[in-house]
Amino acid sequence: MREELLVPEPLEPQELSDEVSLRPRTLEDFVGQAELKEHLSIILEAARRRNQAADHLLFAGPPGLGKTTLASIVATEMDADIHVTSGPALERGGDLASILSQLSEGDVLFIDEIHRLSRAVEEVLYPAIEDFQLDIVLGKGPAARSIRMDVPRFTLVGATTRTGLITGPLRDRFGLVARLDYYEPTDLEAIVNRAAGILDVPVDPDGCREIARRARGTPRIANRLLRRVRDFAEVRGTGVVDAAAAGAGLKVFGVDERGLDKVDRAILSAICERFGGGPVGLSTLAISVAEPTETVEDVYEPFLIPEGLLMRTPRGRVAMPAAWQHLGLTAPASAPDQAPPPGLFG
Repeated sequence: MREELLVPEPLEPQELSDEVSLRPRTLEDFVGQAELKEHLSIILEAARRRNQAADHLLFAGPPGLGKTTLASIVATEMDADIHVTSGPALERGGDLASILSQLSEGDVLFIDEIHRLSRAVEEVLYPAIEDFQLDIVLGKGPAARSIRMDVPRFTLVGATTRTGLITGPLRDRFGLVARLDYYEPTDLEAIVNRAAGILDVPVDPDGCREIARRARGTPRIANRLLRRVRDFAEVRGTGVVDAAAAGAGLKVFGVDERGLDKVDRAILSAICERFGGGPVGLSTLAISVAEPTETVEDVYEPFLIPEGLLMRTPRGRVAMPAAWQHLGLTAPASAPDQAPPPGLFG
């Protein structure tokens, strides 16, 4: 059985309850993303002073960085209700029209995975977010007629892990398009310490630091690792999460010194040992590790590439010397001798 402890996937019911309780509710409580927080504070304060709904917002970035949390914070800061849905859930234009008809003035509509909206749904969304009007077609065939209804002014907040899949006309209708970056270790330490306080977990600074260092720059993963280390410390330790307990607990759960889990190592091992270091195509690599191509591309590569362990090339994925070294293998002479420039494959 493969445990994907470091994948920010949907949580179990108890973990979901914990996760909700750990989420900050205001911009002041939100740790990290300083530039984005400043932009949001200005936009929201200006909207409050004008007594208007805030401009539409699009948050992009890998899973687990706080896009959903920020949508909830926007609603809280604007003292508004939030309505939550997702791109795949809106199959027809009528699905979106039904939600829009339930909105009140100033409400926040949050659409997760907004890049997965169908063209038909987008056509309904355009007049709603631009003119706050809804086109409804009555009847069918030659007798069909269209009527336009007003909808209350609302704020659309979209979240996506794949900005490039959002159509240009939709992206251009957002007042702010912001990409969330991976968190600095110091920010993750503060997040772990805050979560430990809420969950009543005894933790010392070294324990926080060890968990933050292996959390892949992702708050959701940091909180998950804290829960697992807490379990380890309670069962096999003194109950206190210190550096020793964190290190031993994460080792038991398959998280190594660099924050790699079993799937990360399986990806690197497949490239190095089965394909001679690459290049190897994404589909072939995904099949070799029994993961969907989207998971490899959207979840694992965004961590492995900046870490200098993996490189994308026109011919496929190539293992970097650091990957060979991490696996305890000898890199061939043909292996690249340096990582790609930062941001080249972001």
